Amino acid sequence: MTAPNNGSWRPDPEGRYEYRWWDGTQWTDQVSHQGQMGRAPLTPPSGPAPQPAQPQGDGFAGITGDLVDGRFSEKEAKAIANQNTKLLRVRLGEPFMARQGSMVAYQGNVDFAFEGGGASKFLKKALTGEGLPLMRCQGQGDVFLADRAYDVHLLQLANSGLSISGKNVLAFSSSLNWNIERVKGGSIATGGLFNTTLRGTGWVALTTDGPPVVLNAAEAPTFADTNAVVAWSANLQTQLKTSFKAGALIGRGSGEAVQVSFHGPGFVIVQPSEGIPPVATQ
Repeated sequence: MTAPNNGSWRPDPEGRYEYRWWDGTQWTDQVSHQGQMGRAPLTPPSGPAPQPAQPQGDGFAGITGDLVDGRFSEKEAKAIANQNTKLLRVRLGEPFMARQGSMVAYQGNVDFAFEGGGASKFLKKALTGEGLPLMRCQGQGDVFLADRAYDVHLLQLANSGLSISGKNVLAFSSSLNWNIERVKGGSIATGGLFNTTLRGTGWVALTTDGPPVVLNAAEAPTFADTNAVVAWSANLQTQLKTSFKAGALIGRGSGEAVQVSFHGPGFVIVQPSEGIPPVATQ
């Protein structure tokens, strides 16, 4: 059966897939996720279908195309969620912290203010190079955040802790306590061994340069390049491991074979990139 002419792809109202087909009267079982088409009935089966946000109106009159047919419309099912793989959407209730410069759009009455974290954190930033330039976002409205089209991942912490490389922090709830802490086994001289640690209960959005791998450190001793590791469970035991053999440069970012080792129950997030290659100078 051919779908009615006024049918279109809409953000899945259940949030399980990226898009679901609205035939003009009701939601169907046709879904699309990461470019793959399939069928998945709505659950639970149900009463009247919710009405999606309609992009039609005077502002859209006479304009057609995939950009205005609804598939890229704002997703409003959850207060804090990924708009897509590269973009985070936050509906303001409580204030939250975000990386300076990460706001790409907002709607409503939103105020952005510098968040330094106090004199002690400012000093740690200066000494360690673990930069985390933050702004406090507060008010009412929706804020969209992104960083260099990196992949965005959303995590929920429940009375827990997460150690994150400062360059991978996109945003987090103001209910979390944050601090710059030294990775055991490292020092200021070795660089890259000071992380931002978040503790408490709340949400955090981090970025990765490409699809990451999540390793279970409880299964075996785990090692990661200092420039490729994104985050890990704060309870893990860490140690700097240095081993140099001629002709065996196994970690590009550090210029030698330097890794961080992880032991204990917890996970390690590693991205498929070691950062921007250094530029050779004359």
